[in-house]
Amino acid sequence: MTPLSYIELSREALLHNFRSLKATVSQGWITSVVKANAYGHGLEEIVSILGTEPDSFQVDDLDELRQLRKVSDAWALVYGYVRLADLEEACRLRGEVVVFDIAQIAELNRIRSELDLPVDFSIKIDALLGRQGILPDQVDDFIENLARYPDLEPASAYAHYANIEDTTDLTHAEAQEEAFELAYAKLEARWPHMGRHISATSGVMAREKGPPYNSMVRLGIGLYGLYPSAPLARSHANLGLQPVMRWVSHLAQVKTLPAGHPVGYGLTYRTTKPTRIGIVPQGYSDGYDRGLSSVGDVLVHGRRCPVIGRIAMNMFAVDLSSAPEARAEEEVVLLGSQGEDRITAEEIAAKLGTINYEVVARVSPLLPRIVV
Repeated sequence: MTPLSYIELSREALLHNFRSLKATVSQGWITSVVKANAYGHGLEEIVSILGTEPDSFQVDDLDELRQLRKVSDAWALVYGYVRLADLEEACRLRGEVVVFDIAQIAELNRIRSELDLPVDFSIKIDALLGRQGILPDQVDDFIENLARYPDLEPASAYAHYANIEDTTDLTHAEAQEEAFELAYAKLEARWPHMGRHISATSGVMAREKGPPYNSMVRLGIGLYGLYPSAPLARSHANLGLQPVMRWVSHLAQVKTLPAGHPVGYGLTYRTTKPTRIGIVPQGYSDGYDRGLSSVGDVLVHGRRCPVIGRIAMNMFAVDLSSAPEARAEEEVVLLGSQGEDRITAEEIAAKLGTINYEVVARVSPLLPRIVV
């Protein structure tokens, strides 16, 4: 039986997006980023669809690595923080972890020498981003400390662009590349076979350089048919990225309210005339943001129906005036297409003052995922 509310995932769109993006890069190593429950789409479902198409998958933490291992034995990059006490399990699960502290190195050496486990790790360079990683002027000391453990060799060094998707001024990106280049050159002199990478989807579109500059790219938001920014959507429309997610529910009730009747908590909305409304059994606990109260739209019978009143934890009301024939238990689309219209993540993000990444990433993992 079809669930009341669920997330529909397009296999065709996902594979199209992967292959379209892959065709734009010249290096062979491509990792598919499936952190944050595959940007809200469903980690296990997305990994199962992609199969062996990517060379690796990137997750954020140990919990996600455990989940990945339920469906794939592929090369796994764990690029968020893993506690020292959890590094052993990460190695047992064959995860390549990120290091930026000598205490991590010491623990990895213990795991290798005492437990005879394979140890794989990359070094994160904080190249003018100001997040996780080693500052470029700390690299000499880090090399000296790491060299104390001759059996450990980093797989790669990497960095992340700070501002490349929504600007034409690439001054900071160039400065980042220079800082990363200087740091990497020192590491490469000590470990000449280590790889390097800096580009996510936005970097692939705006700045990517192939071998020998980069040995891998990390494809995230683009995999899911979403562009990192409006400018890149315009400049790379030829990629034809297709949204993978469609958020579906069904009308729980349809009724007519008289004029002057309040709708929802806080009495923020009152009908101005007799109004046919529908109750949608989704709310902010499912990831449908409360900021869409009296602002958002859904699709019923392929027509837009505005949200009226406040979004509650588990339900909200819509005005069915544009779909007067709608009946209880008929399909309503919160995100995605129905008929000739589409509610996009970008549209929702604009109404909320955020980005498309957040719109999809916050969809509840408890909603069933159905692959079509």
